[in-house]
Amino acid sequence: MTTTVMTATARRGALVVLLAGQLMTSMDSSLISVALPAIREGFGAGGATVQLIASGYALTLGVLIVTGARLGDVLGQRRAFLIGLAVFTTMSALCAVAPTAGVLVAIRTAQAAAAALMMPQVFALIQLEFDGQARRRAIGLYSMTIGLAATLGQLAGGLVVSAVGWRAVFLINVPIGVGTLLAGWRALPETRRRAARLDPVGVALLTGGMLGVIAPLLLGREYGWRPWTWVVLGAGLALLAVFAGHERRASAPLLEFRAVRRAWAGLAACFVLAGSYAALLFALTLHLQGERGMDPLQAGLAFLPFTVAFGAMSLIGPRLTWRQLPSAGIALFALSVAGIAVLLPLGQRWLWVLLVLAGIGHGAGYAPLMARLTRVVGAEGASALAALNSTGPMLASATAVALLGGFYLEWGLTTALTGIAAALAAGIWLGAERQR
Repeated sequence: MTTTVMTATARRGALVVLLAGQLMTSMDSSLISVALPAIREGFGAGGATVQLIASGYALTLGVLIVTGARLGDVLGQRRAFLIGLAVFTTMSALCAVAPTAGVLVAIRTAQAAAAALMMPQVFALIQLEFDGQARRRAIGLYSMTIGLAATLGQLAGGLVVSAVGWRAVFLINVPIGVGTLLAGWRALPETRRRAARLDPVGVALLTGGMLGVIAPLLLGREYGWRPWTWVVLGAGLALLAVFAGHERRASAPLLEFRAVRRAWAGLAACFVLAGSYAALLFALTLHLQGERGMDPLQAGLAFLPFTVAFGAMSLIGPRLTWRQLPSAGIALFALSVAGIAVLLPLGQRWLWVLLVLAGIGHGAGYAPLMARLTRVVGAEGASALAALNSTGPMLASATAVALLGGFYLEWGLTTALTGIAAALAAGIWLGAERQR
């Protein structure tokens, strides 16, 4: 895949560039979510338009990530990353000067398409350019970056909106993007193109299927789960089934299922972790604001113990050799969630302790498992693993928020937390080394 042999110093420089790009894309959604009320007031926009500013980005990103990963094989991962980064940064600047809410939605859609091209190249390049302990350390830092991004986005977005205004929020990524682009031009290794091309039939089937699945999951609750949402969801699932059959017969498949066939159990465990965290964040944030009287910033800061613990364990976990660490981590996450359901009524001091334990469990489950999966699939499956590692957690998060978030809205926090703990219990089994 590569045409150059990198020194340890060169690898560190490349890793800084890749993680900066990941930080930008991971931080963007939380940056904008904090600014949405001010954007609505500034444009005098309706609720549906404002929702499209956030959900339209997530929808486009989810639909296009697999295609973006395959474009990394066609263009070369370095070129794909830099093109995506350049367009993403440009769109960030244009968002800050958007004259209307409709124009802002359109620019955000283009920004999401750029993120879909850039994001999968980060994990693919880590897998292709690092090995052994260096790869485990890089995956730990990658996991920590993802975990910290949401909290950093909330804090930075809240501060900038309060001090300057919502337009300045979109400018946060501009200097980061320009600096990363200049550094990446020099630091990232040249990667040759594989003998690959895009499968247009696969692109069409996957785009339609993902659109049909993600749109109802993102918008269904807002529209009261009307009949059309279920029809679209069913059609999307049917198209994904047709896509899977087509890919098995395609000469140049968009997603090489064969390359990751030994990694499905581990990937499923990662998806369970992502969905469980998203549902926990959704339900507990609403509870802290609605029942405990916290403002959005306070509720966001309440998750800081989880984030710090997750980041620390993401660095430590991949260096540990205990085979059952992922399953043990997921078990600790599940027990911590169950503990929150039981002990939160006794006082918030228990919440901080349990969130620390939950963050440790999440970090012990995710980062070591992903490091293990890179060894299982090898270089042949790098793009497919990167695509699934980006798309799967997004789908799992949307599904978990729709389902388990619905539990919270219908029956309260205890029921939602019980559902999350039950989902994690299934992840314990999946997290075992069943891919070997």
